Amino acid sequence: MSDDWQRQIQALHEELIHRDDPAAWVREADAMEASRRYPHLALRGPVFGVAVRDPAAGPGWRLLKPVVDGMPQVARDGLNSHLWFTAKDDTDDPAVRRELLAAVTALERDPVDEVEACGVRYRVVRGDEFARVGDDGLEPPRPTDPEPAERPWDRQARDTPSPDVGFALDPDHADGPAAGALKLGLRDFAYTGSRFPADVRANSRRAAATHPNVLLLPTGFSLAERGEHGWRPSGALMATPHDARRMFYDAMAEMWARLHQFDDAKKARYAKAAEEYRALGRADEFRVDDRVFRICRVERMLRTGPDGPESPRPSDVDEYGPTKIHPTMDETGALTHE
Repeated sequence: MSDDWQRQIQALHEELIHRDDPAAWVREADAMEASRRYPHLALRGPVFGVAVRDPAAGPGWRLLKPVVDGMPQVARDGLNSHLWFTAKDDTDDPAVRRELLAAVTALERDPVDEVEACGVRYRVVRGDEFARVGDDGLEPPRPTDPEPAERPWDRQARDTPSPDVGFALDPDHADGPAAGALKLGLRDFAYTGSRFPADVRANSRRAAATHPNVLLLPTGFSLAERGEHGWRPSGALMATPHDARRMFYDAMAEMWARLHQFDDAKKARYAKAAEEYRALGRADEFRVDDRVFRICRVERMLRTGPDGPESPRPSDVDEYGPTKIHPTMDETGALTHE
């Protein structure tokens, strides 16, 4: 460990002492216990979102869209829609609308990862998703992970908003010594092994040099299923453990039956299992038929360099390209449906 990193972790330790926050100490103890019980990291793959640098909102980059998309183009499409609706609904100034729509046009034509409009920079950003693993599998939620004040099971209930939105991409921030130590361990992380193509490995090594600083995004929660060769993801990334549990409940109660065309007997078994799971309240592991599911913690890292957060790499894969998503709009806001 370099002297610089030793100083950084010591500073985090001193800050924790000076904060005099018992809850922070409990979270730190929880993190240290988790690192012992789940000492290994399992890479889940790249994820993409959108960051913004707006001088009017202060220095630095912040997240505009959650870093959860599986392909860069999905994030580009999200940025396209954000700019289009901003032009449609948030301004009456023709000059502002023209700049926003020029950025939309660029995103419709080419797989660009950065556009600028009205002095604001927008960038598609890349992160890596990983989970902790121990002898019993993936790490479940910790006792100190935040839960919503109310925990509804209604299928129409709103999910907790993503903590990504507005999150400051400050590479110097770490929430305690455990997070600082994790950032240290990830600083030189690069893809290795024959299961990754040569260009993926090369781009990963290059990113560690061009974007050497690591920051940790807010922890998410998801569903995983245990299979013959280990655990595999089986749901979207949610903001809280309860949101992930409710996603699992909804899947058993209704969604999987429609998606996989269950017969009547299987549909009834899963609906019954859903109610049994709901009755448990806060269960993080559950078996239905011969399948074992677990609510697990999902962590994400994002690299930054001198010019801000890392964009998609040349080896990141898109299954489709740019396209026109919304009707044509002129500077007055009039729409043309083509």
